[in-house]
Amino acid sequence: MTGRFVDIGGVRCHVARSGYTGEDGFELSIPSAKVAAITAELLENPAVRLAGLAARDSLRLEAGLCLYGSDIDATTTPVEAGLVWTIGKRRRREGGFIGADTILGQIASKGGLRRRVGLVVEGAPARAGAKVLAPDGEEVGVVTSGIPAPSLGKNIAMAYVQKGVSKKDTPLKVQVRSRTFDATVAKMPFVPSNYHHVQ
Repeated sequence: MTGRFVDIGGVRCHVARSGYTGEDGFELSIPSAKVAAITAELLENPAVRLAGLAARDSLRLEAGLCLYGSDIDATTTPVEAGLVWTIGKRRRREGGFIGADTILGQIASKGGLRRRVGLVVEGAPARAGAKVLAPDGEEVGVVTSGIPAPSLGKNIAMAYVQKGVSKKDTPLKVQVRSRTFDATVAKMPFVPSNYHHVQ
């Protein structure tokens, strides 16, 4: 999660070590007028290949990483999203930050009414907005992201479900258009991350 300015092909670019795929990666910020030339230069290396935004999205979902606006937004607390680790110990102790009363209350009660979970879906992939159902058909949540996972050969999804049905291996169902398919709560990340950790 570091970044610096470097010259690429004689052009000053910002390079950040924050690839959002669960793998080691880089994000390049290139002056607009130079994007095509730098891309062509990078592609001269046989190890470099183009990949679109859909590839990034499938990889980040396999890695269990949230996308703001899809899996988290202003209505989501870190407790519900399983992101309590993002709140430093001092902040938890002292409070005083935006949303502290709600968030610290949820941490203390191990709660929130919903939980972000991974799902492995049998049948068609469940996309954002698909209803998550208990085996008896009661609606218990909603899918926020879903894909056929290229690394796994399975359909996976991320969803928010009621707290009582969020445990690993809980059988659920998802409604995809007019059909219902079996789903199972799965541990995330679906594919272990391979970040290089700097000591």
